[in-house]
Amino acid sequence: MFVGHFGVAAVVKAAEPRVPLWSLMLATQFLDVIFIGLYLAGGIESFQAVAPGTYGEALIDAQYTHSLLGALLLSALYGGVAAWRWGRRPGLVLGAVVFSHWPLDLLVHRADLPLLPGNAGDLPLLGLGLWQTPWATAVIEGVLLVAGAVLYFRSVRQRATDTWRAVVSGVVMSLLLVAGLAVDVLS
Repeated sequence: MFVGHFGVAAVVKAAEPRVPLWSLMLATQFLDVIFIGLYLAGGIESFQAVAPGTYGEALIDAQYTHSLLGALLLSALYGGVAAWRWGRRPGLVLGAVVFSHWPLDLLVHRADLPLLPGNAGDLPLLGLGLWQTPWATAVIEGVLLVAGAVLYFRSVRQRATDTWRAVVSGVVMSLLLVAGLAVDVLS
């Protein structure tokens, strides 16, 4: 699940036009951004290839960022900073968008998502493994992306005071849609 997360950002942007689009896009990937930081900081989190050339070809060891509790804490952190910057409602919205990453990953990941950071308590790892059915993953991501693009474009068109803004927004979302679908097709 990669471009599907961006579809969520576009859907939320359509419903919450005051929340900056860049902050929504970052929010959808915030768990992965922190994952990359922990990976680069000496391999605190990591990934390993399991089936080269297939969709979702890595087994992810994200014992902190992608644990259920870790995702909730990072969501609260992001939402708290956003609330400080833009107000309570945008903070709640952005915190929820950060957390949306976890249930979407739960759908596609193999059983590699812990409940508690560091897999404390050695509880079962979660993941429904939809990556093992690439066409199904691509359909879900495509639906999220197309729905986001359509809803976002409609909301901008309704709010736009001039044609130029609606056209620019339409072009931006069209490019995101094409790029997202290309990533799905090429993966």
